[in-house]
Order: sequence, then structure tokens, then C-alpha cells
Amino acid sequence: MPFIGKILKNIVTLRGKYLTYTIKDVDRSQQNTLRSLLRKAADTSFGKKYEFERILQSSDMVREYQEKVPFFDYDSIYNEWWHRSFQGESNICWPGRIKYFALSSGTSGASSKRIPVTRDMLMSIRRAGLRHMVTLSRLDIPENFFVKDILLLGGSTYLNKIGHVQEGDLSGIMTGNLPQWINSFYKPGAEIAKEKDWNQKLEQMTLSAKDWDVVIIAGVPAWVQILFERIIEHYKVDNIHDIWPNLLVYAHGGVSLEPYKNTLNKLLGKDIYYMETYLASEGFLAYQLEWGDADMQMVLKNGIFYEFIPFDENNFTADGRVKQDAKAVTLDKVEVGIDYALVISTNAGTWRYLIGDTVRFTSKQKYEIVITGRISGFLSLCGEHLSEANMNEAVKRVSEKLNLGTKEFTVAGIKYDNLFAHHWYIGVENAVDTKNIKEELDKTLKELNDDYATERSAALKEVIITVLPNKVFYDYMDYLGKSGGQNKFPRVLKNDKLNQWESFVNKMAYND
Repeated sequence: MPFIGKILKNIVTLRGKYLTYTIKDVDRSQQNTLRSLLRKAADTSFGKKYEFERILQSSDMVREYQEKVPFFDYDSIYNEWWHRSFQGESNICWPGRIKYFALSSGTSGASSKRIPVTRDMLMSIRRAGLRHMVTLSRLDIPENFFVKDILLLGGSTYLNKIGHVQEGDLSGIMTGNLPQWINSFYKPGAEIAKEKDWNQKLEQMTLSAKDWDVVIIAGVPAWVQILFERIIEHYKVDNIHDIWPNLLVYAHGGVSLEPYKNTLNKLLGKDIYYMETYLASEGFLAYQLEWGDADMQMVLKNGIFYEFIPFDENNFTADGRVKQDAKAVTLDKVEVGIDYALVISTNAGTWRYLIGDTVRFTSKQKYEIVITGRISGFLSLCGEHLSEANMNEAVKRVSEKLNLGTKEFTVAGIKYDNLFAHHWYIGVENAVDTKNIKEELDKTLKELNDDYATERSAALKEVIITVLPNKVFYDYMDYLGKSGGQNKFPRVLKNDKLNQWESFVNKMAYND
């Protein structure tokens, strides 16, 4: 099918010429998006309660919307609104009946969040994905690249029927709704994609790998690495390019790539392009526009209205809950270098919804961001204000300096001699000295965070280190039934989740 490759490459190249780094009049663009959302949802139960018609008639629509509609976290919007879809109700937060709910696994908790996925949202995700693919026009790639295989290492396409809806992984919902033309390129194919057992799925993909010519792979880094290792071991080859010589692009997201990148590079036979995306269960929010640049550009004109709450004590409680009098800014008013909690209103019926992530803008001209962590991943027992970004950077530096091979870690804040301590669980590949890890980690965090340095001389009395094989973290996810797909290990554990983790570690007799 060389002629198809030529056509697809011409389309990508043509559209690539119209890519721009400058987004003109983002304020008007976002107002138009909000207006469209409000109009479409005006006759829903949610729209009537919060008087969308009156908001639309206001001379300052955005301000009126922010004053009338409160912030929602998952529990508040699900318990009041979304759960009604499971009883067969329609026109709740979005017109019509919601057919799909994505099981979101932002943490390793025992239960998953159920996020509505509408037809409108599926179309928005598809459009954003195609826009991102257009960035390939900047690469010098052959025409036949566009008729080779794309491997989506996602969750099962098998969906559970719960009441009047179907639920499952977003990747499974999306894969089950792919356009017909892409089926000839998509791997692992319908049969393997249905498999719910992650280890069985990896085994089936490994056995089929020799028959595929994969040029793009997408998935969470930990599971991509595990698949590569299995394939290399099974076929007794030196690297993954011995099986897939044309592999060129790895699209990743959800967790930081840095802990995995060195290991992944060792599994490759040649350089590839790493392409970061911000695809959440709630929507396709941003993607990497410039190759080699870790920053991602916000996706606009695609059914999502954004707001940003400065992530500080004025707007959030010590346990990470938003205050209802918190002040949110719109996209045109953000500032570079500030951590914001991301709030979205979308064509899936999420309204002023805190997605749970914190982001930081690196460019206002391009509206580019980096993800800095999770609201729940913020740790401040006594004023240390330790962000997930601080944690990731500190562990990365220590792992590189001490050659730990760390891919996963988590930390808990605990009581200690009437004051406080941080208990770190750190995954390693090599023999280590926990005393060295403690000293280096503590020193690095003090360098990264002045508040942490201050509290280490006051109420934060101790740093406790438990080292475990990286495999333990994956075993725990498997124990919870959350292997593979979009699942990822939380960086901060609290309350019942901490107790469950500690019980697992002790029961399995893992030790330093």
C-alpha cells in the first residue's frame, strides 16, 4: 500500500505547514469554547440548576460562570451528578445518555474513579491525537512509515456492563471506537486487546511481536519497558530494534519518563523520538509540540475550557482540598513559573472539575506547560510544602549519583516522637547503603526546597528509608488488580492506602 503512505504523508506535511507556535487571542478562543459548552448543556439537569441560560446572557459570561458554579472534586460531582447515569438517567450533565465511563487510576487506591466519556469527548480526543500526529511533519521519515504498525499498549477493550453504562480503561474505550481506516495499522489487534489479564496480554504480544513492523508505540513507561525486556529475552536478541527495525517514535504520558529513560535507551538499537502527551481520562489536554522539548502545548478549540487555581495555602487546605472561596484565573491570565491546580469544564459534562494535577507554565506565548504533580501528592505535615516535582527531581538526582536504578518510589508523612518524619520507600536495582541514600536525599531536598530545609531543623525530625526491589511496586499493583494500562503508583501514600501498602510489604516479607 505505498500509495496510501504517500497520501498520508502528504496530508501530514500539508497540515504541518499550518502549525503555529503563536496562539492568537486565547481569551476569545476560550470564551467561545465555554459559550459552546454552556449552550449545549443548558437543558441538562446541571445546566438548569446553575442557570446556564442566564450565564449566557451575562455581559461577563466567564465571571458569571465562576460565581454561579462551584468547584467540584471527583467525590462531589460523582455523588451528586454522575452516578445517576448508572440508573439510566439522561441529560444529567451533558445532553443524552452517557454510554461509557472510564476507570481512572491516578493512584493505586482500591477503587477507581468513574469518569464520563461522551461521543463528543471521543471526537475531541481523536482530533487532538491527529493534531499531534501532524508534528511528525517535522521529522525526515519515509513514506512507508505511514503504512506500518502502531502499537497501543493500553488497557483491555473489554468493558463491564454496570447498570445502564459500560466501564473500562479509557484506552480500551478509545481502541474500541477507532475509525475503520486505522484498523489495518493498529496493534495488538482486537483479540489481544480484549485480554484483561495483563501478564497474559504481554505474553500474547511477545509471541506476536515478530509478525509486526512497529514504528510507533504508545503506553506507560514501566509497561513498555517490561514488554521490551520480554521480547528481547524471548527471541534472544540484543535489542528491540532487532525485532522492530523501523521503530521511531515512543508516545508516553501519565508519569515522568526520566526514571525509565536510561533503561529504555539500553533496550534500543538506535535513537528514537520521545513524544510526551497529556491524555487523561477527562480529555486530551496537551502535547509536546517541539521534538526534544519536554514542554507541552495546551490543546485549544477542542471542547475544553480551562481554569487555574494557584496551588498555595490561600486556595488549598493542608490536606490538599480546594477552598470554595479559592480564586481561579483563566488561560490568558496565567503566569510563568507558578504551580496551578488544573480545573476543566468539558464536553463530557465535567464542570469546574479539579482533575487532580498541578501544572506550571513555561511559556505564555506558546501556552506550554509541564506537569508538576498531583494535588494529593503534595506533602506538608508541618510546613515543608514538598511537591511531587521536588520528590521526582530529588530521587532522580540521588538515583543517578548512587547508581540505584530507581524507577518507582513513594513517601508517607508519619508521626515521630510527637513531631513528624518522612518515610520513603525507594525501588532499587542494585545493592545500596540506606545511610547514603538518606543523607543524599535529605541534602538534595534541602537544596530544592527552602521550606523543607527549615522544617528539617524544626518539626520534621527524621527521614526514614526503606529500599525495595522495583519489582515490589509492580507486584503491589498486580495485587490490587491494577497492572498495566494507564495505572501508576502514587508518589504519596496516606491513611488507608498507606496501611494497605505497609501490610502488603510486611506480609510478603520484603526487606532492605
